[in-house]
Amino acid sequence: MNRSSGGGKVVLGFSGGLDTSYCVKYLSEDQGYDVHSIIVNTGGFTDEELKHTEEHAYRLGVKTHTAVNAIKSYYDSILKYLIYGNILKNNTYPLSVSAERLSQALYIAEHVRTLHADAVAHGSTGAGNDQVRFDMIFHIMIPGIPIITPIRDLRLSREEEISYLKEKGVEMNFEKSMYSINKGLWGTSVGGKETLSSNGMLPEEAWPTQVTKSDAEEVKLHFEKGELRKVNDKKFHHPSEAIQYLQSIAGPFGIGRDIHIGDTIIGIKGRVGFEAAAPMVILKAHHALEKHVLTKWQLNLKDQLAQFYGNWLHEGQILDPVMRDIEVFLENSQRNVTGDVFVQLMPYRFQVTGIESPYDLMSSKFGKYGEMNTGWSGDDVRGFSKIFGNQTMIYHQVKESAKGEG
Repeated sequence: MNRSSGGGKVVLGFSGGLDTSYCVKYLSEDQGYDVHSIIVNTGGFTDEELKHTEEHAYRLGVKTHTAVNAIKSYYDSILKYLIYGNILKNNTYPLSVSAERLSQALYIAEHVRTLHADAVAHGSTGAGNDQVRFDMIFHIMIPGIPIITPIRDLRLSREEEISYLKEKGVEMNFEKSMYSINKGLWGTSVGGKETLSSNGMLPEEAWPTQVTKSDAEEVKLHFEKGELRKVNDKKFHHPSEAIQYLQSIAGPFGIGRDIHIGDTIIGIKGRVGFEAAAPMVILKAHHALEKHVLTKWQLNLKDQLAQFYGNWLHEGQILDPVMRDIEVFLENSQRNVTGDVFVQLMPYRFQVTGIESPYDLMSSKFGKYGEMNTGWSGDDVRGFSKIFGNQTMIYHQVKESAKGEG
C-alpha cells in the first residue's frame, strides 16, 4: 500500500456518505491536503441528489468538486459485454456493483492525471472487494501515485467516524438505515442483518422498489445486434435509456430480487441482496433470442468465454488485455442477434414467451422438430447415425474382444 506524508493535492472518490465525509475532513484538516472530490454517476443518482452532494462537499471544505455523468460510457465500455455474454455471477448475480466500481475508478484515475494531483484517496474499508478494485485500477493507470485510505488504514468504526465529524462541527444525517443500499444502472445492492449470516431473506420493506403492480403485463423488447433499442416499439437513442425505461416498467413487479452468495477477491464468502428487474429481464430475453439465432457451437464457446469474462471483471481485472480480446469475440457474435422478444411480467417473476427474428434458425422452411423435415431423408439419418457413433462402437467391440481373450 502506498502512503503519503501529507500536503499537496489529493483527488477523493466521493459519495457524500459517512466514510467519504470523514475522508474530506481528515485529509484537509489533519493531513493538510487540498481535497478535490469527484462523484462518478453510473446511474445511481438523481440531479437533486447530485446537487445535494456537491453542496455537502463544499461545506466539508473541498477545493473543487466534480460530477461526471458516466452512464453512457459505463454501458458502452462494460455493460453491453455483460449483456452479450448473458453474464450472471454464480448463475445469479448480474455484477451490479462490481462493474460500476471499475468505471468509477477509471474516471477517478483520469481526474488525478488532469489535476496533476499528488495523491488519490477512496473511502473503502478493509473488508470488501471495492478496496482491491480501486487500488488495482490506480496502480495500473496512475502508477506511483500514493493511495490514501483513511477508513481502512485507521481501522475506524462507524461510531469513531461520527464522533470525529461531530467534533469538527459537521452537520449531516448520522442515522444509518438498517439497510445499506447502492443503486446503479445495472441494479441495486441491498445489505442488512439478514445478509450477514448464511440463512435469511430480506423483508419486503428492505427492498428500495416496492411492489405496486399486480396485473400481468407483456413487454416487447427489440434487440439490434445484441443491443436493446426498443421497448414496446418506443425507440431510444442509447441502450442505457432503454434499460432505465424497462426498469420503470418491470421494477414495480418486484422482479429481479435475490440474494447472491459469492467468493470475494480477498478470499472470503459473502452474501448480498440485490434487485435488478431490467437487467434480469434483458439478460434472459437476450439469451432466448441468441438460442434461436446462433449455432450450437457459437453458443457453447461464447458461454465459456463469457464465464471467464464475468469472473475476471468481478475481480477488478477490466484492464487485462485478454478482456479486449474476448470483447471482440462477443461483439462479433452479435451480428445476427436481432429481433423481438416477448416477455410476460408478473409479480415477483417473469417468463419469456417467444421471439420473432429474420435470423431464426428454427425456420419452418427446414422442418419442424419432432414432426417433419425437408432437409434429409430417413435413409440419410440411418447412415449418419451409424457413422456418427462409429468410433464409440469400435471402442466397445475392442473392449469386449479383449475381455474374451483374457
